[in-house]
Amino acid sequence: MSDLPSSISYMTQATRNGNQERESFHKFFECWIVEQNHHLHELVSASKDIEDRHQHGGAAELDGRVLRPLLERVVQHYEHYYRAKSRWAKNDVLSMFNPSWRSSLEDAFLWIGGWRPSMAFHLLYSKSGLQLEARGLDDLILGLTNGDLSDLSTGQLGRVDELQKVTLREEKEITEKLAKLQETVADSSMVELSHAVSELIQEEAGGRVAEQEGRVEAALAPKEEGLVGVLEKADELRMKTLKGVIDILSPTQGVYFLIAAAELHLRVHEWGKKRDARHHQLDDGGVNGSNGHHRQ
Repeated sequence: MSDLPSSISYMTQATRNGNQERESFHKFFECWIVEQNHHLHELVSASKDIEDRHQHGGAAELDGRVLRPLLERVVQHYEHYYRAKSRWAKNDVLSMFNPSWRSSLEDAFLWIGGWRPSMAFHLLYSKSGLQLEARGLDDLILGLTNGDLSDLSTGQLGRVDELQKVTLREEKEITEKLAKLQETVADSSMVELSHAVSELIQEEAGGRVAEQEGRVEAALAPKEEGLVGVLEKADELRMKTLKGVIDILSPTQGVYFLIAAAELHLRVHEWGKKRDARHHQLDDGGVNGSNGHHRQ
């Protein structure tokens, strides 16, 4: 068992103490990811019960009695993460675009501070294909079903396709908003200000350079506010897409989809952290080696 507090209690404490900084969100994320791992164990346990009961015709009973509340808890856990992220972003939005709690591997695949919403569909189709491949040829010939993602119906596939089109359109709109916001870094006010400060530096007018800090903050403030808005839109689309996919799937299929989502997130996070640790060790070894100190 982890000694970390729950993410809810940590967020409440941090909010009460006014400690909504980068480091505190890092600690919140550590609490949250431990809880995600716990939810993964619950989902896997439920999937095993599904497989056992399916052989005895009791899967439908498990759907109504256990699976829906479990799915709701897991989705609410994602919602809790994005609510907390939104609160912290209002105080330090830049950290959300350059999260210290993510590995370099994860950073390389981030879209506006998180996972790209359209990735949910690639995940769904990948897991569906893998489960289809795992089924026996006899089951396919006889038309037997087991209720997992290999059994997506024509109607479900049609709804997934429509949701994917809407998601891609909204994803593109948010990407374009971010692009326009990024272009404002080179607007006339920023160019004029950077030139003025550069001249003062060349004149070695240190005191006057410090006086420009207020102008710099004033120029950056609306840009950071714009980033907060774009991030909120991106996170809203992430949750909207996740809920949309879950709504299309049966409870049993929802369990398998959320298992795949959690496994992918947790393992990529873990792999990335290990890679970063190895690279840091190599860097340290290089520094020591250049100073004539070699590790034995």
